[in-house]
Amino acid sequence: MKKTTKKIVIVSFIILFLVVGLTIVFISPLTKYLVQKYDEKYTGREITMDWAYVNPFTGYFHFSNLKIHELKSDSLFFSSDNLKLNISLLKLISSTIEISELTLDHPIGTVIQNKNDFNYTDLIEKFMPDKLDTTVSGWRFSILKVKIEGGEIHYLENQIPINYFVKELNIESSGMQWDVDTVAGTFSFLSGIGTGSVKGDFNVNLKTKNYKYDLVVKKFDLNIIEQYMKELANYGTFRANLDADIKAIGNLNDERDVTLKGMLAINDFHFGKDRTEDYLSWDKFVMAIKDLSPNKHLYIYDSVALIRPYFKYEMYDSTDNLQAMFGKDGANVSAVADDNSKFNLIIEIARTVKVLARNFFQSYYRINRLAIYDGDLKFNDFSLNEKFSAKLDPFNFIADSIDKNRTWVTASLKSGIKPFGDASVSVKINPKDTSDFDMQYHFRNISAASFNPYLISYTSFPVDRGKIELNGTWNVRNGEIKSVNHLLVIDPRVTKRVKKKHADWIPLPLIFSFIREYGNVIDYEIPITGSFKNPKFHLKDVIFDLIGNIFVKPVKTAYRMEVKEVEYDIEKSLTFKWPTLQTSILSSQKKFVNKIESFLADNPQASITIYPKQYEAKEKEYILFFEAKKKYYMALKEKGDDSFDEGDSLKVNSLSVRDTKFNNYLDNILKDTMLFTIQEKCSKLVGLSIVNFGFNKLKEARADSFKSCFKKEVLGQIKIMKGENIIPFNGFSFYKIEYSGAIPKSLQKAYEELQVLNEEAPRNKYLHGRPK
Repeated sequence: MKKTTKKIVIVSFIILFLVVGLTIVFISPLTKYLVQKYDEKYTGREITMDWAYVNPFTGYFHFSNLKIHELKSDSLFFSSDNLKLNISLLKLISSTIEISELTLDHPIGTVIQNKNDFNYTDLIEKFMPDKLDTTVSGWRFSILKVKIEGGEIHYLENQIPINYFVKELNIESSGMQWDVDTVAGTFSFLSGIGTGSVKGDFNVNLKTKNYKYDLVVKKFDLNIIEQYMKELANYGTFRANLDADIKAIGNLNDERDVTLKGMLAINDFHFGKDRTEDYLSWDKFVMAIKDLSPNKHLYIYDSVALIRPYFKYEMYDSTDNLQAMFGKDGANVSAVADDNSKFNLIIEIARTVKVLARNFFQSYYRINRLAIYDGDLKFNDFSLNEKFSAKLDPFNFIADSIDKNRTWVTASLKSGIKPFGDASVSVKINPKDTSDFDMQYHFRNISAASFNPYLISYTSFPVDRGKIELNGTWNVRNGEIKSVNHLLVIDPRVTKRVKKKHADWIPLPLIFSFIREYGNVIDYEIPITGSFKNPKFHLKDVIFDLIGNIFVKPVKTAYRMEVKEVEYDIEKSLTFKWPTLQTSILSSQKKFVNKIESFLADNPQASITIYPKQYEAKEKEYILFFEAKKKYYMALKEKGDDSFDEGDSLKVNSLSVRDTKFNNYLDNILKDTMLFTIQEKCSKLVGLSIVNFGFNKLKEARADSFKSCFKKEVLGQIKIMKGENIIPFNGFSFYKIEYSGAIPKSLQKAYEELQVLNEEAPRNKYLHGRPK
């Protein structure tokens, strides 16, 4: 009996083993066969795999090289090297589907959006319960563990278009259970385009929609922003990367219901016309957040700092660089924002920021430090007859201890002004009411000649001397202004009229004769009162000075002429001015050159050294204009270069760069809509090599012309150094003259006379503003 029982047990185990083995052996390929046969019937999509392993006794499933195709397409919707899952068979008895573990090995999924439709919409509609069916299902579903390793998610948007993906996606989650409301897990991934990583953990209550997450981002490439920007802008490029360490809690049903703290930084930000020309950039923008909660009306920051920002604003003939990019008054942005059928990430970010900041000033806020460090803010105006350019560099702004509960908050601004000058502004403001503030400002050492592009365009008269200073004090309460503003221009001087077409004419020398006081300054106090909506400018000081000048100046004519002659003697002995593109010496200049020659002849031991100071940018701009107009003129007259004579040169020189026919010629020849300025168009037509060649010839011609004024006997006492390219304070190229061994007696006498004049009224009042 024992042997028989033993045989029966052994045979039974063998049979059971064979049954289990055969079942597994046959059910696995059967599963693959059934899935691939009925895939389109039940899912609408083709599903393939290399092999399947199914254990019906343990509930274990394993699919290798699983591929799910797009609806009626050969393209892949989803793939995974391996898909593994365990189903608890015993729980099926109690109407519970419980997946104890789901693992995806290197899954790749693609999300395609076309307006409001997605490539998975058909699956949702197929498996979504019928809304009319109110029968409550008795089945319960749980998934206890989810693991995704090395995944990729691709996102394609057809309209804009967008093509983006993340890689090395890893997710581990405790899953969700039918009787538990929360889902928790960890995740990490890398940017598919560019550099950077993201990792964190999350916890979501599926019932209340409350969430919590910790997020760490390192140098994550924000390339996707550029793809969305293409829908907003007519042209342009963008690049930046993101660092963040954020902890947040909130609710998915209310975007204002969020409380977060941590650090967020946007690094290496570049936005502009192309990869080589930025309109806006910075090295780093960083926010250290202590507590931010719109619902609790709290905005507490440790610091907000912008490091090395750069901004360029340019004006063109009929638009500016920003409107050229985004449409007039931002029409492109408005059109996209108003189109609800499209999703644009930039618009959504802007809306979220707007929501978060909407009640900022009505909430309690505190910023321990708000700062801008080492900024560069540039302004170019190409709408004039020649380019005007200025910038604030380095621009620094610091405000400490900004607290709504404080009575006053102080801030300071300091900046250099290029090409010449500096600025400082200090402000004390009421954080509870920004219409209450005190301000002091001071702009110093600004060259009047810097504004020659405007003076030439609107008056036809440039200046070649003058230093501008502007300062004032403002006290504003409830928007009511009490201010004193002081304008001081020291030693302004108008030069010869520049006769150009498309340039207005205003008798600036006559105006200066009225507004300039006999100490050769313009010095006015201009109080401003009233409100911001209706300011009142008190010009009493200006009017009284004008009336006084009418009666006082004739009496002081001899004094003014004495000062003028002394200044001319000194200036002509120390500098030799070259009007733009001029190579020949004027008769008025030759007189002073002859004085130098006589001095050298009488003093063989003396010598002079000439330091050419070339206004390269301005000279090259004029050469560029001349060469471009010459090409137009030669094409118009059907002439060759050999027949171009001095008369033609005068005609070309008198032709305005604003001439309509000349501009039409440029547009027809170049046919490039990305050239916005006359300078860009002329440069494209002429080429930089011709401009550089012309500039070198100009320098040589000036040196030859200057030396030709001296006799051979004194040429050995003259040394001309290598030129220096600068932006001159007087707005013109010049030769700086230095004496060695002795100086002319007339120069020494002029120095002494000027010193006496400067120390007497009225000039002694402005001695600090005059160079020694």
